[in-house]
Order: sequence, then structure tokens, then C-alpha cells
Amino acid sequence: MSPVLHRSSSLFALALFAVPGAAFADEFDDAPAPIVVTGERIDEPEASSIKTDTPLLDTPQSITTLGRERLDDQGLEQLNDALRYVPGVILNQGEGHRDQIAIRGQSTTADFYLDGIRDDAQYYRSLYNIERVEVLKGANALLFGRGGGGGVINRVSKAPDFIAPHSTLSVSGNSFGAWSGSGDLGLPVSDALAVRFNGTYEEFANRRDEYTGHFIGLAPTVGLKLGERTILTAAYEFAGDKRTTDRGIPSFGGVPLTGFDDTFFGDPAINRSTVTAHIARVRLDHEFAEGLSFNAAGQFSHYDKYYGNIVPGAVNAARTMVSLTGYRSGTQRSNWIGQANLVWKGETGPLRHTLLAGIEAGDQDTAAYRDDSRFAGAASVSVPLLRQITVPASTWVTLSKTRSQVRSLSGYVQDQIELGEHVQLIAGARYDDFRIIATNRITGVVTARNDGKWSPRFGLVLKPQANVSLYASYTKSFLPQAGDQFNTLAANLQTLAPEEFRNLEAGVKWDISPGLSFTSAVFQIDRTNTRAVDPNTGNPVLTGSSRVKGYEVALSGQITPAWQASLGYSHQTGKILTTTTAAPAGRLLPQLPRDQLTAWTRYNMSARLGVGLGLLHQSSQFATISNAVTLPGFTRLDAAVYFDVTERFAVQFNIENLTGTKYFASAQNDNNIQPGEPLTARVTARVKF
Repeated sequence: MSPVLHRSSSLFALALFAVPGAAFADEFDDAPAPIVVTGERIDEPEASSIKTDTPLLDTPQSITTLGRERLDDQGLEQLNDALRYVPGVILNQGEGHRDQIAIRGQSTTADFYLDGIRDDAQYYRSLYNIERVEVLKGANALLFGRGGGGGVINRVSKAPDFIAPHSTLSVSGNSFGAWSGSGDLGLPVSDALAVRFNGTYEEFANRRDEYTGHFIGLAPTVGLKLGERTILTAAYEFAGDKRTTDRGIPSFGGVPLTGFDDTFFGDPAINRSTVTAHIARVRLDHEFAEGLSFNAAGQFSHYDKYYGNIVPGAVNAARTMVSLTGYRSGTQRSNWIGQANLVWKGETGPLRHTLLAGIEAGDQDTAAYRDDSRFAGAASVSVPLLRQITVPASTWVTLSKTRSQVRSLSGYVQDQIELGEHVQLIAGARYDDFRIIATNRITGVVTARNDGKWSPRFGLVLKPQANVSLYASYTKSFLPQAGDQFNTLAANLQTLAPEEFRNLEAGVKWDISPGLSFTSAVFQIDRTNTRAVDPNTGNPVLTGSSRVKGYEVALSGQITPAWQASLGYSHQTGKILTTTTAAPAGRLLPQLPRDQLTAWTRYNMSARLGVGLGLLHQSSQFATISNAVTLPGFTRLDAAVYFDVTERFAVQFNIENLTGTKYFASAQNDNNIQPGEPLTARVTARVKF
């Protein structure tokens, strides 16, 4: 089998089988035995965030994959809902207008990728055109570049099918009035040309007062075979999102405020967010010869975003008043990103190699502004704490107007060397040249910084037998002090070196059978060069450091022909190591529950009838580094029933939070806490043509 076909079929198997990673994985597990999928696509190249076709059993890193089948089974339409079922990943409120998560205790708004290329703007990502979601844990700049301190999220798009036409329509609605409709149409025009079109419309609603919104997504894709060894794929996505900005509820007495779970602490005329995104991608895959392949990809993206909100603050001691502040902002961003990879699989004497060499270049231009609200000239106002909040009239004062230009150029090389059948060594490094120029459009002040960083990766894989691997790895990543969005660079930050993340990990991966996998891992992430304020000079200094330690275990796959199950557990602890003005040494990191347990199982009672059951458990966690507010732990049950009425028509019923557990899903700070949804029922109908 040619390397291109081998890579593609293994990647497609990835979408159907659970990935052997050290956390919760999807339906089945990739196995060393050959996998034959009858009547399905096996020959289109797909972007993969590990960049080579190395079996995941031999990859010294924790990787979790959520495949299309799993996303459909749970009725998941938004990325943040899907990530809730991945241990080691914690949702942040994201100020009510963006995906924001913490992976292994490292919060991020930018470590998101689409088909292996950075997609770092702040917005909510829909899953209507996604084949699978990959969660790669642990710092690893060799593959990802800057950021990714705790890991990254990669979405893999649905690709054209050169073999058979297909079309699917689905409609869905829930008990709060939210509904959606989507279509997936694929057509092989000829042996060398295939097209695919995905589209969706989603209407938002939930239990919270005043919450509304909608999303429109369109994603056409064209695949073209330029000969037996070359495939060109061109794709475009339009995303239009408009929704209420909901900052949740404040705290009182060190816990979320009770009795106000439905109350909207804002103004519907102000609390709104709109996003328009255009993403165009081109990818070329070519096989030079047996064992030597090349791929190159380019992406242009443009994001236009507006965000406004009134924000709840502290509640007074008498529990009669709540403070409010507010701001609005706008961002326009254009990204040009190019990436090329050369992969060679061959031998030098007794050694077998998988050699990866690549380059990546990026050009990002961002214009942003922020206005703060004023209530009768004051930055904040206190209003009566009632079931319905009345927000006084406000005006706006311009706080900042900025423009930033980021240029990056990277080169990387990695070799995975097989020393016989039982030992593999992985070694590589990446060099990033990162430059940022920021202009304050109010004062005219220009600041700039240039960083050149080496990021190594080392790994050892021991295979006592073909279906078992023991691994250990060391990886490193960095993040410039401008933060993960790079909208501006303050003058007092331009002399500071980037933050650094070092990840140590060891684990076991065991494919018990071709369809059942056990995985486990222990890890430690050290973060250094964190900013703090010098109490003598008032300037920022690099004195902060923190550490997260933990372990993860998972059992997932096909238990019987009719029964699939995925179980995952993670245990994590994290604390500040050095005393700074932000926090003393020993204080615990936020968004880091000590224990997480996830489970999802589906049992097919007959050829047409199936049932599903899910469980989520999180222990308590602190909302912020202050450790002043605690989000209580919770356990939530989900359930589903699937019925294939005919071969082409299916209906499913999903119930989220079956027992009506009261819980708090996420937080942005100590007084922006999002209540979880009560029992919510959803019905979905799908038709295949």
C-alpha cells in the first residue's frame, strides 16, 4: 500500500476508533492489526495534528479523539460542549463570547487549530462540518509552535468523497426552544473530482433570561486528484454568529450566589456579540516515491467581531445590592498561514526512520479597540439585587485603540527511530522567529519585540509486545508576554522574555484487542517566567512559576459487538511555586478540579434500537487564583435513545442532566459564574439520501 493511502486509511480509522491517549477516548481504539472499512472513504489525505502516520500506540503523548459518530450520538453541535467529556480539559466561561478552556491547568483562548493550522481568534466554533476533534495534551511547540502550554485542540474537517455520493439532512430541537437544521452533501463528479457541501443554521435558547442568538455556517469543499500520487483540496468556511453575551451570576460568601440562576445581570441592548469569519484553505498532498511524501497547506482567515457587555461584580454584605461595570470592544483580524511538511519513511542499516521536516510562516494583522462604560461618570454602579436587574443608562469612554502585526517563521525536524521491534527513540527540535509590532492608535507609541526560541522534543517508546507500549517524553513550549491574542504589547512588557512550559510525561498504551484499549499516563507541567509586579519599582518582572502534576487512565472501545463504552478519569493538582504580588507560594491554581470522571456508553439492543448513558463528575475547583470563590463539585447524568425507523431515516432522543442536578458549569472570574443547564431534552431526526 502506498504511504499516501496508508496514511489516509489510518487517519480515517482514527475517526471511528478511540485514540490510545492517556485520557478519555472515542468509540474504538486504533490497533496494530490491519483495519478494513467496507464502503467507506479510505483514500483522501486528511490533516492530522501529529503530522506523520505514526500509529498512536507509538506516539509518546496523550491524545484523545472525539469522532463524528460520537458527536452525533451525544447530539453535540458546539466545540465547548464536546470538550466537556474530555478529562483534563476544563471549560472557562470565555466572557460569554468565545471558546476558552484550561488544559492541564493552562488557560487558553488561542490554542485551537483547523486541519492542523492555527485558528486563534476568539469566537465559538461549531461542529457541523467537522469529522473529528483531536485533543493533544502537554506542551509541545515542535508540532504546534508558540502557545499550547497545556495542549491544543485540532478540528479535522469533513473531506470530499471520491467513491460514492451521499447526502444527509438533520433537524433538531430542545425543550427550551433551541433548534437547528443542517445538511451534508457529497458528490464524486468523476474519478478525479469530488465536492462536498456542509451547511447549518442554529437558533440558540436556554434557561437563562434574555438569552437568544443564532449561528449560520456554510462550508463547501472541492477535492481534485492531479494524477495517481497527488491530491489537491480547497475549502472555504463562512461562520456568522450573533448571540446574547451572558456573564452569568456573581458570588456571595465564597460560593456562587443562590436564588438567581435564571437572572440576567446585564442589558439585552448592550450585552450582545457578533462574529463574521471567513476561512479559506488549500492543501496539496503528493507522494514522490514509496516512503517519501510531501504536503503543503495555506490558509487565509478574516474575523470581524463586536462584543459588548454589562458585567456583574460583588454583592454587598446585606445581600441587597450588586455592582455592575461594562465595556465593549471590536476586533478585526486577518491571518495568512503557510505550512509544508516532508515525511520520509525508510531505513539506514538496521534502523528504521520516520523523519519529519517542515516549515511554517505566519502573518497576522489585528486592529482592536475597547470602550469602558460610565454610569453618571462613574466606572461602576450598584443596583438593587432583584430577580430582574435594572441597568442604569450609561455612556462610553474610549480606553484603547491598537493595531498589532505579528510575523513568525519556523522550521522543525523530528526523527522517530526504531531500534528493532521493541525500542523507539524520538528526537527533534523547532526554531521559531517571532516578531510583534504594536501601535497605540491614541498616543502613536510603537512597541516591538523579537523572540527566537528553540523548542525540543524527546521521547522513548518501549514495546514489550506488538500491542503494548511504555513511553516517556519531554517537551517544551513558549508564549510571548503579549498574551495569546497579541492585540497589543505594553511598553513595560517589551523587554520581558516569553513564558516557558516544560512537560514531562510517562505512560502505558495497551490495545487489549483490536477494538478495546487501555491507556494511562502521569505528567508534570512546569510554567516559568510568569509576570508579577515588582513592589519597589512597580514594573513587571519574571518571578512567577507554577506546577501541575497528575495522572489519567482510560478504558475504551468495543466490549461486545453490541456494546461500546469509554471511561476516563483524571487526577490533577496545581499550585504556585514562587510568591509574587499576584499570589503567595502554595496557593492552588484555578480551573483545576482534583478529580474528573467521564463515561459514555452505547448499547444496541437490536439492529434498529440503541440506548446511551453518560456520566460527568468533577470535584470542586477555585474560580480564580484568589482562591476566594469555590465552584462546588457535581455529578451529572445524560441519556439517549436511538431508533432507526428505516435504513434511511433515524430518530434519537437525548436528555442532558437527567436527574436535574444543580451545578455551575464554568467561571471567568469570582463574580462571573455560569450556572449549568437543568434537565434538557432534545430530539433529532436524520434522513439519508
